[in-house]
Amino acid sequence: MDSFCCFSPQAAGGRSSSISGKGKSYKSPVKYGFSLVKGKANHPMEDYHVAKFVTLNGEELGLFAIYDGHLGDTVPAYLQKHLFSNILKEDEFWTDPSSSIIKAYETTDQAVLSHDPDLGRGGSTAVTAILINNQKLWVANVGDSRAVLSKGGVAIQMSIDHEPNTERGFIENKGGFVSNLPGDVARVNGQLAVSRAFGDKNLKSHLRADPDVDQDDIDSDTELLILASDGVWKVMANQEAVDIARRIRDPQKAAKQLVDEALDRESKDDISCIVVRFKA
Repeated sequence: MDSFCCFSPQAAGGRSSSISGKGKSYKSPVKYGFSLVKGKANHPMEDYHVAKFVTLNGEELGLFAIYDGHLGDTVPAYLQKHLFSNILKEDEFWTDPSSSIIKAYETTDQAVLSHDPDLGRGGSTAVTAILINNQKLWVANVGDSRAVLSKGGVAIQMSIDHEPNTERGFIENKGGFVSNLPGDVARVNGQLAVSRAFGDKNLKSHLRADPDVDQDDIDSDTELLILASDGVWKVMANQEAVDIARRIRDPQKAAKQLVDEALDRESKDDISCIVVRFKA
């Protein structure tokens, strides 16, 4: 089912300062909701999302993603339009989803870098989730947008935060460096606070764009999936987010509650959240 969406007044740059909506599966009890709010920084909203169900070759796919842009919104906007279609175009998607996702992430990054000079200057994280027939879940990510699954009330992180300090060896082997100056956050070449990203042409020789991929089987313990940008995770632990979302049956209201909680905790970044609820 196509998502129902509502928008609030526009922010500078023409995009809404907040977006929320919901939708559901054609074939299963799965429902989803999303909420995105512009942060306090003096630039247009740079977070984009995907949340929808599609039917392909007679199979139902749930497609969910958060793209957290930096240095403008051109790269996350490009990913919103192209990344899932590139994954699903891979010849071996149905037989080898993991390899297909990795290949599509890398070819999409090459397209971003070669598209035109302006597009590749900025960058974006990505966390994507593909739900196949409400049976198998494939999660992939680059950067620090995160996917957290709740099974029997226990939070399970399905993505890996790609931070400069944890991938310092790769960065230095490529001739880059990690510095906490300016400020107190580790950054690649003193500029970027993630070690993997789409785009970022000027840093690309010291960055990776290959994703980490994880898979899980949906079973009777599987309750919900949360995808969110670091505007949530900077101020909230995985288990805290799961505990909040589990209490609210409507996934759109659950996503909005997580965003509101992040705002209450003074998160200043753009804040984006999708909640997928597997049980009615």
